[in-house]
Amino acid sequence: MKKLTTSILAVVLTASFSMLSAQVKDTVKTQNIEEVVITGALGIKKNLNAVTAASQVVGTKELTQAVNPDAIQALTGKVSGLTITNTDVGVNGSSRIVLRGSRSLTGDGQALIVIDNVISSTAVLQQLPPDAIDNINVIKGLQGSALYGSQGVNGVVIVTTKKGTGSEKIQFNLVSSVDISSVYKLPEIQTKYGQGVQDTSFSSVDYNGTNFVPWENTSWGPAYNDPTIGGTLVPTGLPQADGNFLLAPYSPVKDHFKNFFKEGVIYQNGISMNVGGADSYAYLNLNRTTNEFIVEGDQSLKNSFLFKAGKRYGKFKIDGDFNYIFKNSTETSHDLYSEMIQMPSNIDIRNYRNSQLEGNYSIYALNPYWTTDNERYNNKSNFLSAVIGLQYDLTKNINFTYRGSLQNTQTTSLSYNNGFQFSRVYPNGTGLDGTIFSDYGTGDVVSFFNQSTSRSSNFYGDFLTNFNFDLTSDINLKANVGFNNQDRDFNINSVGGEQLKTPGFYNINNVLSPYPAYQLNNTTIRSRSFSLLGNVDLSYKNYLYVNGTYRKEYNSVLSVRPTDTGIQEVRDYDYFSAGMNFIPTNAFASLKGDILNYAKLSISYANIGNAPLNPYATDQIGVFPTGFPFGSNSSYIANQSPTSENIQREKVISKEASIALGFFRDRITLGGSYSRVDTKDLITRATASSASGLSSLQNNFGELRNNTYEADLGITPIKSRDFEVNMRGFYSRSETIVEDLPEGIDEINLLSYSTPAVGIFAIKGERFPKIKGTKFQRDPNGNIIVDASGNPLSTSTLEVLGNATPDYTLGFNMSVRVKNFTFAGTADYRHGSSFISLTKRLLLFTGAANETADYDRSQGYVIPGSVQNVGTAANPVYVANTTATGNSPDYSGATSYWTGSGRNAPENLLVDGTAFKIRELSMTYSVPKTVLSSTFITSASFGVYARNPFFFYADNNENYNDPETASSNGQAGGVAGDGQYPNYRSFGFNVNLTF
Repeated sequence: MKKLTTSILAVVLTASFSMLSAQVKDTVKTQNIEEVVITGALGIKKNLNAVTAASQVVGTKELTQAVNPDAIQALTGKVSGLTITNTDVGVNGSSRIVLRGSRSLTGDGQALIVIDNVISSTAVLQQLPPDAIDNINVIKGLQGSALYGSQGVNGVVIVTTKKGTGSEKIQFNLVSSVDISSVYKLPEIQTKYGQGVQDTSFSSVDYNGTNFVPWENTSWGPAYNDPTIGGTLVPTGLPQADGNFLLAPYSPVKDHFKNFFKEGVIYQNGISMNVGGADSYAYLNLNRTTNEFIVEGDQSLKNSFLFKAGKRYGKFKIDGDFNYIFKNSTETSHDLYSEMIQMPSNIDIRNYRNSQLEGNYSIYALNPYWTTDNERYNNKSNFLSAVIGLQYDLTKNINFTYRGSLQNTQTTSLSYNNGFQFSRVYPNGTGLDGTIFSDYGTGDVVSFFNQSTSRSSNFYGDFLTNFNFDLTSDINLKANVGFNNQDRDFNINSVGGEQLKTPGFYNINNVLSPYPAYQLNNTTIRSRSFSLLGNVDLSYKNYLYVNGTYRKEYNSVLSVRPTDTGIQEVRDYDYFSAGMNFIPTNAFASLKGDILNYAKLSISYANIGNAPLNPYATDQIGVFPTGFPFGSNSSYIANQSPTSENIQREKVISKEASIALGFFRDRITLGGSYSRVDTKDLITRATASSASGLSSLQNNFGELRNNTYEADLGITPIKSRDFEVNMRGFYSRSETIVEDLPEGIDEINLLSYSTPAVGIFAIKGERFPKIKGTKFQRDPNGNIIVDASGNPLSTSTLEVLGNATPDYTLGFNMSVRVKNFTFAGTADYRHGSSFISLTKRLLLFTGAANETADYDRSQGYVIPGSVQNVGTAANPVYVANTTATGNSPDYSGATSYWTGSGRNAPENLLVDGTAFKIRELSMTYSVPKTVLSSTFITSASFGVYARNPFFFYADNNENYNDPETASSNGQAGGVAGDGQYPNYRSFGFNVNLTF
């Protein structure tokens, strides 16, 4: 895969430079880099020459080229240093946005989201219609985000929505699209053996050491090519309501996993209106999106309303935003996926659509169709945001601005399982004679009901005094001084319990066994911050730019209330930064010419902080345990895992250098940057002395260092009225090293499993995060050592298995315009990460994984390339091993190994996370204006597109999991669960009309 990617890149670059040398002059005007103005922190607009921190702007055209309803996913593969992972594939899918790797061991490490100069959230951005967005400025360098203080420590994504044009004529824009989605990259499984196991309860017929069992959930049965059973009609699943089995050929069913999923459909319809004038504007966007997901019954509806308007009255200007988003969704439990993929390949799951639980394909798994009907998670949310902006021009050089926002989100969640009590007795002659479903280990399905109502209210306000003076004819000063105030309030009320008295009635009064208070989430949280801030920009002529920022932050999260006084102590922290740009092409006229037209050199420094603490963490509050003081009684006890009262914010120091070059009138652009971020006084937990009475203490321990390297290349080899080619690519490498940990501690466990024995760790002196687990013992040649019974020997301690983050990422973007047709595509390549796949573990257990069938099972399983030590531990002598696992050279021995230790060996579960993904492909036709001249339509375009059309995983990832889903645990990514749906791809058609 690596060679293929490199070869394609080399061919593209060679061809591009060849074409560029043949066409140096533009026949269509190209915007000069120096003309670009972007919106930075606190809404301060700057010419690109004055921007001292690394950033990249993505416009609406790039965002909407494949009509992605999720603006976050639409950014994937388009910004160097930006890693977006789809952590949950579902109707309510979620994403993580990480810029330049980790800067802390705790917290989620995600970039700050700012929408229309007001701090917002990832959830809101996911619901904002992409066609309402004008541009997104991704600020990667911390010097550019320092004005946001501790909130901007992971970088900032600044979203600017559209607003009315300067035309007094009302203009309408209509967008409509429909997507058809289908499941993609389901696990590859063996089709050599089918349903069964060594069990004679149904039939004593021996098939080379195993038996056919129709209700088995595993594939340890006869070979499909066995002439005594292969292709014949056999009973499958459990007896149905009439006591009879369903009959089906004993042969693999094509796409038998895929048959469970349906085609999904996404409809997007939106209309916008804009109008304006010399001193006013107005913009309205209405959008409706419905999503019928690929899992039956899962669907969502989203309605959004965005209105923006502004008016100037002499020296006074007022702007306002009003945004309302309603979303209603229902989905089933993702656990049904782990139930479904146990299914042997001879089963067609569609035959069991109406079989309920007692007629399922297996007695050891729940019918996924029953789950879709009877276990639901319903959510309804209302998001409302009101923003007001005020400006008063005191003089032509001084003005005052205020921007205030109130965001309110109300969410109602209702989940239930109708439960099921098994009672049907299976008839004699079925092998299940006189038994019921729950006799086989599953037990009855316990019904439950949960309901919660939450409300969050966030106030945000900025007041700035802005100065703009020409100190001399060559020196300009711009300054901004003011304050920021934030108030965040959240509360949630929950009820719930088990055992519904009346099925289908979802109310707490219908619950026979309510949950005790300590199992419910009834919480009120409030946090506040106040900051003084300043920003200074100095420019000399048009080639030297200096920027400095300062923020004094008071944050209630870091305030303490010492136990001995009870008086709250509010601490303040100072954050500052400085950056400088030098434009040699403007300083030295001789440098600027037809070849090199632009050059910018930048350096920056930032000293900010991070506060990955929950509100009230520093308060010495009691906890509510179970069974204390005895029995079912409960009381408060002292917190045994407190946060130190002396805890400080993490100190984050960033140093960055970058270069930006433009050649041939910006037909070639080249950028590169290096940043180093040192985090000291990490906030993490360390095990406390047993004499203290504490189990752990959260305090400032340890140091991290992050190094990031980025390179961006843009090429426009051809640009004419009828033909244009644009290509952009990037390389990004981000590496975080654990420099130090608390004294006496060499590693910190962030996530662990006992079976299999794996975990995610921060290890002193190593890249972060690391995957650790037990490993096979090996000889000096790397061969697995087995014992006298043929079983592999494992280490007694956890060893490093791999890195959970990629070594580097490549991004590719290309667009080709041929007259009125435009073709565009986006792809990325992530190399070098690893993850533990629990899906593979399940497939090993069921005998569906390919490696459980690439040998003759009837002869047992011999560990490939294994050796035995016939010497001593001190003087080993290794010889080739021929002993089957468990010293059992038969089918039963193979089954025992993979259903036991084989599926729990971490090395067997380690999967290469390398992936090459074609994220977007699109083709758009713009109707010529000459055709529309006699109509009321001013512009029209029609397009077809594909999202996620092609993925290519590493060889040892047989579609077990999408590597991105292994990042769902915040900083402790690296484990992909067996309840994660595979990805899906979409193909669609869209219409865009303006009139």
